[in-house]
Amino acid sequence: MLLLAAMWGLSIPVTKLGLLTMPPLTLTALRFAIAVPLLMLLIVGRQTLPRRAIPRVAALGVLGIGVGQVAQTFGVAGTSASVGTIISATIPVFIVVFAALRLKQPVSGRQQLGLLAAFGGIALVASGSGNETSAVSATSVASVVLMLLSALAIAFYYVWSVELTNEYGTATVAAWSTLFGFLALLPWAGWEMWHVPLQITGQAIVAAVYLGLVVTVAGLFLWLNILRTVPAGIAAGVQYLQPVVGVAASSAMFGDQMGALFAVGVVLVLGGLALTMTSPSKVG
Repeated sequence: MLLLAAMWGLSIPVTKLGLLTMPPLTLTALRFAIAVPLLMLLIVGRQTLPRRAIPRVAALGVLGIGVGQVAQTFGVAGTSASVGTIISATIPVFIVVFAALRLKQPVSGRQQLGLLAAFGGIALVASGSGNETSAVSATSVASVVLMLLSALAIAFYYVWSVELTNEYGTATVAAWSTLFGFLALLPWAGWEMWHVPLQITGQAIVAAVYLGLVVTVAGLFLWLNILRTVPAGIAAGVQYLQPVVGVAASSAMFGDQMGALFAVGVVLVLGGLALTMTSPSKVG
């Protein structure tokens, strides 16, 4: 669990590192070009995906990658790595909202308080980073909105995938939805590579390999194994450690400054996360 928290917690800072020399769509496409073949290998001999499920799984992949991951990469390009990390940490909070709307799971008073705390924390985190002067650490309102859009899309991806994984298996749905999302992304990445100056550096390649191999493939494999051996409530502790790792890494890698407003915002987001995830109502 500690290893997984470190692997996933470094996702946003490593994305920021890759974006220093590679445009967003190209980096995202390269990430999934690495991940897709490995994910497909993981499901060899497992449950197959029937034809009737293809439209829904394809739409799931477009949502998760074409909207969620692309919006996240563009958002990270315009925020500090610390701000991006904290906003992405709200994904479990949004999962509670969508689980209530789609799966009809009740939202307790504790969860409602957690939602309010998390939203207030996001506002403080964004405003607490507005005076940064470094190009690497600068944060724009539009990029914060993109990060929120990413968190919403990825949260809905997880909730929607519950219905599909119950029928066809988690690894099967994850692999095929990733493939469909990657195929939908390719034309846009090709357009970007044709129109945007592209500099392929070792730094960008390492970032793409880390995101594809470590975050996407190894992270999924570890997570599935953790869920088989550890109670879900304990496994959820990974969600609390990720932003801590990410903010620490962002400070070390990019010199992100964490002022008073940012610190208060982080506490509110993590507190909101704790309140929403310790309530009996969970996705599953």
